[in-house]
Amino acid sequence: MKKVIIALALMIASVTIEAQVKTPQPSPKASFTQVVGLTDVSVEYSRPSAKGRVVFGDLVPFGKLWRTGANGNTTVNFSEDVVINGSTLKKGKYALFTTPKADSWEVVFYSDTDNWGTPEEYSEAKVALKTSVKTEALNRNVESFTISINNLDNNFGHLEMSWEKTLVAVKFEVPTQKTANASIEKALAGPSAGDYFSSAQYFFQSNGDLNKALEYVNKAIAMTKAGADVPFWYLRLKSLVQGKLNDKKGAIDTAKLSLAGAEKAKNADYVKMNNDSIVEWSKK
Repeated sequence: MKKVIIALALMIASVTIEAQVKTPQPSPKASFTQVVGLTDVSVEYSRPSAKGRVVFGDLVPFGKLWRTGANGNTTVNFSEDVVINGSTLKKGKYALFTTPKADSWEVVFYSDTDNWGTPEEYSEAKVALKTSVKTEALNRNVESFTISINNLDNNFGHLEMSWEKTLVAVKFEVPTQKTANASIEKALAGPSAGDYFSSAQYFFQSNGDLNKALEYVNKAIAMTKAGADVPFWYLRLKSLVQGKLNDKKGAIDTAKLSLAGAEKAKNADYVKMNNDSIVEWSKK
């Protein structure tokens, strides 16, 4: 029995030691985010090194789809729509695949980002955008595969891939002017109904100025477009504020309006909350 216990202890110790061993990865992971104008561009990839090998045309064959890095998919995430070579790439996360050639690369933004390496079944339907880019010869050697975003402007940037003595730069245009104009117009137009509602909700939930809460929720309700139903959650908040202000009759009347809206929307939670509040306020 003692021998069994000793053997078990040694085995556990061996597993524990093994679990604590850390070694460098052959192709370490890297990630970064670059702001271009008003657009966030995030990249995640693994970085293989040449280690004395000939890279393009050998380690990475010409004319064959490449994972563009190592291990899992290299991904690029755009926070806004961008334009590449005249075509729009919708905002979102994409796997980056390339087909290197001696004088140009085909660059593919692929909607499926969960592959290990290249897809087992490549589908053109998952190609969000494809473009061709000329290669540039570098006068220095890049040992580890590198992706960066350089040559920035408020309206564009370049997604650069470099390894060995080859550089490929994909220019992408960002909607800085459109985004800035929309932000300016929104700010100059004043608070939205949602802004007033959020402010009213804050004052109510934080036991703040209830009169301010009532003022703001009334403004949110007043901004409802003509012919549209007042959101039942706006009315629900107003009834709660009225209840806290001891306006029980007003709270009940508003809760009934919220109840009707919730029933129309088939929102069981708000139906129950309004019914419970109406019963509670009716007792007082």
